[in-house]
Amino acid sequence: MAEHTDFLRDVVVVGGGAAGLSAALTLARARRSVTVVDAGQPRNAPADAVHGLLGLEGLSPLELLVRGRQEVRRYGGEILDDEVVDVSSASYGFSVVLRGGVVLRARRLLIATGLVDELPDIPGVREQWGRGVLHCPYCHGWEVRDRRIGVLGTNPMALHKAILFSQWSSDVVFFTHDLQLEGQERAKLEALGVAIVAGRISRLEIEDDHVSGVRLGETVVAVDAVVVSTPMVARTELFAGIGIAATAHPAGAFIETDASGATSVPGVWAAGNSSNIGAQVGAAAAAGALTAQGINTDLIMKDLDRAVAAAAASSTDGTPTMEHTFDHEYWDQIWQGDRVTAMGNSQANPHLIRETGNLAPGTALDAGCGAGTEAIWLATHGWKVTGADIASAALDRAAGRAADAGVADQVQWVQADLSTWEPDAQYDLVTTHYAHPAMPQLDFYDRTASWVAPEAPSSSLATSTAGPVGTITSTEVITGTAGTSTDRPLRPRQPLPTSPHASIPLSGRS
Repeated sequence: MAEHTDFLRDVVVVGGGAAGLSAALTLARARRSVTVVDAGQPRNAPADAVHGLLGLEGLSPLELLVRGRQEVRRYGGEILDDEVVDVSSASYGFSVVLRGGVVLRARRLLIATGLVDELPDIPGVREQWGRGVLHCPYCHGWEVRDRRIGVLGTNPMALHKAILFSQWSSDVVFFTHDLQLEGQERAKLEALGVAIVAGRISRLEIEDDHVSGVRLGETVVAVDAVVVSTPMVARTELFAGIGIAATAHPAGAFIETDASGATSVPGVWAAGNSSNIGAQVGAAAAAGALTAQGINTDLIMKDLDRAVAAAAASSTDGTPTMEHTFDHEYWDQIWQGDRVTAMGNSQANPHLIRETGNLAPGTALDAGCGAGTEAIWLATHGWKVTGADIASAALDRAAGRAADAGVADQVQWVQADLSTWEPDAQYDLVTTHYAHPAMPQLDFYDRTASWVAPEAPSSSLATSTAGPVGTITSTEVITGTAGTSTDRPLRPRQPLPTSPHASIPLSGRS
């Protein structure tokens, strides 16, 4: 089973290149909890140096990443050397599964996975990629100035590369390979003094680990460097399940974003080459910083909205009303904060013990299970239990406690909003103790009653409330005999409280 980490991060950044690290640095300095996951396969690793980066001209690409990681960590950012294998949406934001088994939970997701260069299948190209085989004049043009440059016509964008590189050298040769040049295209090359060589390329000639020529059958044309126009495609397969898809472009494919880096999928952002095919290292780093500012602002405004709603939902005497926002983010913060120590109690609710003590064990659902005290009690007494709660942090704690009690295989933990969740099955027993549904409580209890299996041998619903409100017992709701229908509305004999807090049995809080 995958391991769940113990807190909800503000942001997970997938990809630790210039864009990802720059974003993480900005977020960490904004006091955000941020984790960068990097598989250690930078696109520019074959290159000897980074060029065009002000103040760091000529620095090794790998040294740039080492320095960037140090800077991120200096401000509390986390960097994991691992590979993301799955990303899915969750009530709190996103679940990010790593190959090493860790599952990261994040409110926001930043895609900074860069591009894949789809190299032509010509012997020698891949071996010399980033050294004798180039693609970007602004990255490598100065280093091959006035040299013999061969441009391979492997796709239509190669013509554009030949025109660009003629700025750096007057000795440029265009190899048509599979391309058929139109008259106007040929006229442009000839006007720039670019020689045109027709014929299919066999391979590159390599001498002493340097490109020395381009072979076409029996003919070899001497060159000092080769330029290819590679389709550059954003890595999106991993994110297809959350709605991210690449947009086609003449030079490849990219992830569309707005000016701040936000994608069309709420909560998902992209920066660097994944969203800008032509970005050099400096531009990618700048995009990462700009996108981080957008993410931070988005989180600030989200938290502000929640704070305003919470304040507006309080009455003049400070008592919360039913309009309070008891959403997944609220409860995850509760279960990760200082108040969690006051919510720990190993004693199961006595109402549950009394109501179920004489029932034959079967399947049970603990709706709003919190840290699982009641679910674990049922499991230790022979029940096959599903514990459902909106707070992932609570479920993480419950799973650990179930393992300690030796009943991990008897309980399934489900993260769910009980106001909208539809179980896959019905249960012999449904019990609820700590739920704060985003709907009227009477309607919520009707909803939970519908999850009781009508044909089960011990159909029952045990619902516990506190103090003067009393207890809705199984016999007051469903008779406990096989075949009893649960179609009729569920209504307790005593009125339910107007404050959701009144339904929490304080002695059994877990």
